[in-house]
Order: sequence, then structure tokens, then C-alpha cells
Amino acid sequence: MRYSKTVSVLGAALLLSACGEDQNPVSDGPNPALPEPERGLLPSMEIAEPIPWGDQKPTVPANYTVTAIARDLKIPRQTIILPNGDILVAEGRGGNAPKLKPKDVIAGYIKAKGTTSVESGNRLTLLRDEDGDGNYETQTVFAENLNAPYGLALIDDDLYVANQDALVRFDYQEGQTQASGPPEKIIDLPSQINHHWTKAMTASADGRYLYIGIGSNSNTAERGMDAEVDRAVVWQVNTETGAYKPYATGLRNPTALTIHPDTEQLWAVVNERDELGPNLVPDYLTSVQEGGFYGWPYSYWGQNVDPRVRPQDEEKVASAIVPDYALGSHVAALGVDFSEPAMGNDFAEGVFVGEHGSWNRDDPSGYKVVFVPFRDGRPAGDPIDFVTDFRTDEGTRGRPVGVTVDPRGALIVADDLANVIWRVTRTQ
Repeated sequence: MRYSKTVSVLGAALLLSACGEDQNPVSDGPNPALPEPERGLLPSMEIAEPIPWGDQKPTVPANYTVTAIARDLKIPRQTIILPNGDILVAEGRGGNAPKLKPKDVIAGYIKAKGTTSVESGNRLTLLRDEDGDGNYETQTVFAENLNAPYGLALIDDDLYVANQDALVRFDYQEGQTQASGPPEKIIDLPSQINHHWTKAMTASADGRYLYIGIGSNSNTAERGMDAEVDRAVVWQVNTETGAYKPYATGLRNPTALTIHPDTEQLWAVVNERDELGPNLVPDYLTSVQEGGFYGWPYSYWGQNVDPRVRPQDEEKVASAIVPDYALGSHVAALGVDFSEPAMGNDFAEGVFVGEHGSWNRDDPSGYKVVFVPFRDGRPAGDPIDFVTDFRTDEGTRGRPVGVTVDPRGALIVADDLANVIWRVTRTQ
């Protein structure tokens, strides 16, 4: 394997914590086996060398086809399907958190090895398939001069965009290829420090509310709880008045949100904390309960206390909700969307999850899109690999972020390393 080894760059002494670690990933599902925490000078850190796709493509199941429908984008993150079938792509990169410790500098160096060198787009790009043949001939800039846009939602004629610092709204008319004017700011979003800068978003089924995921400003509140005001939460925003409130708290980094098509329940994927070993803590998929507290920073996966957090809060820990479904340790889930029957019988009921991939495991996890089956509105079964081979022994060709299901029968996958949009369809 052609890896950028932290050992060779920074010295083996810094990675004593990695010695002897069990590299088996945390189990998936509703009842993962949680090992004892492991602490050390630094976590193991590993990023495979980025390489181009060339003539290669990701691997998809038999009877499915994957096609690149857009290339040369500027860090595509999340997508949305418009009523006429057009695809909007949010492009950009945010964050401005200062480094606290030497390990933060080292971790930043390692993480940068697995990201694109392309300049942040700070824009929305529109893709259009003029004749319905699966080739998106039109690729235009819909709106620009945004600030690290991420979450997208369309309610009637209102197109909402969650920048890293504000929720904004565009007027939208079906079929337009460019915004008719600059956006209107609805509310400011927490952006001071912005350790986790992404602002995930989805709309309630009736369009009355927007839900916005706001990540923490640290790993385990090491900046102090004052820096965590309005962080590690999901906000509920009234679309009529702009009034907002915390809907759920204690979610370290809720990176993607979606609504169950039948139950209308809000679901999220959440990136959990680091530096407790390669097999802790599992990132997860969960329903988001109004008023619910999910543990961060005091505990993880329910009442498992994080020994690093001082002072503790026993009352908060006792109230912590156990997530619904573990996705595995450090998979970095950044996308989620419920499926449609048009995706085929084997993938008709459940969610697709985009796993961006680990940076802090010797044995990599993530770097794929998985499907989690559902039954009666709940996860029901093991995750199924759906789009894979973004990372191989040769290196890393791509990293999936947002996943969006086109109701006509396609999965749209944003790849922010290769700057590509992939489209997966059933073979007819």
C-alpha cells in the first residue's frame, strides 16, 4: 500500500498509543460491542495517497450501473433533486478553528493528505439532463459568492441554503438555471470558531420547519462549555417567522438529516468523538427525538461515561438516549437519504449512508456508501455495501459525502476528493 505514514514523517515515538491496538472495527447495528477506551499520546493516523480515477469507477451491485455525470467541480458536498429533475450541488469548504495542541497540528496535516487541493467553490452548481437519457449535458453556476454552503432544502418556491454562518433563501421558479438575485438572510447560524463547520439541513414533511444540524466546537469540550453554546445540536427553524429553538442536543456532529417518507420522523447521521482508540466511538444513524439528549460531551452510546470530560454531569448522563444504529467507528458518515421503490426490491426500504472514511485508524473504515434496511420505520438488518472501492490498496480515488435518492430511480453521490458527482441506476 502507498500510504502517507505518520511514523515516517513525525517519528515513531509519537505513535506509541497505536501499538498493539486491536484493529477490528466496532460492530454495526443497534447493539454494538463497545471495547474499553484506549488512551495515548496520539491516535493512529492514516490516509491513503490520493490517486485519480482514470478509467476506473466505483463498484456497485450486480444489475446496477454507476456513471460520472459531472466532473471538475469545486468540492461538492450535498445535493438536492429539484421538481423537474435538475440537480443542485452545494460546493465549498469551511472551518476556521485554531489549533489547541501539537496533536491538532499533526492531525490537520494528516487529514489534509486525504482532501482535494481544489479551491473552495462557495457556490451552487445546477446539472440538467435535457433529454432524460442519463447524461447531464447542462452544468451551470446557479449561485455564487456563498460561504461554504452545505445543507439544501426546497419548500414550494423557497430554496434554502445553510451556509457555514447563516441560513439564506433564494426565490426559485421551476426550470431556472440561475438564481434571479442574491439570497435573503433568514437567520445567523453559530460560526464562531467553527471546529465543525458543516450545517446539515432538511425540511419537515409539511414544510413548516427546517431542521439544521450544528456540530460541536471541539472533540470533547476541551475549549470549555462556553464555546459549545448552540453547538452539538439540531435546531428547528419556523419557515414563516424565522424563530428557532434547540430541537435535540448532545449530538457531537450531526452531518446529514432526512425525513422518513412514511412516519415523517427526523433521522440523522452523527460523527462521534475521537481519541478513545480505533474502535471507539461508533458513528451512528438515529431518529432524532424532540427534546432528546444524546450524550455529548459527557457520555457516548447512552450512559458510557467519557473519562476525559470534567466536570461530569450525572443527571445529563442518566438522560442520554441510546442511538438507534451503529455504523462503525470513525466511518465519518456525511450523507443520508431514504430510498424509493424505484431503486429496486433489494434497496426499496431503508437509507443510503455516505461514509467519507476514517483518518485515525491503521485499518481504514468507511470510504463507501452503504444501505441500511428498514422495516416498520426502524433499521432492520446488517448494512449492505452499495457503492465501494473509493479506496483500494493503490490509494484513495474518492470520498463520498452527500447521497440523494432521485425518485425516478437513481442514487446521486457527491465525491469531494475527485470532485465528481456519481449516478447509480438499475440496469434496464
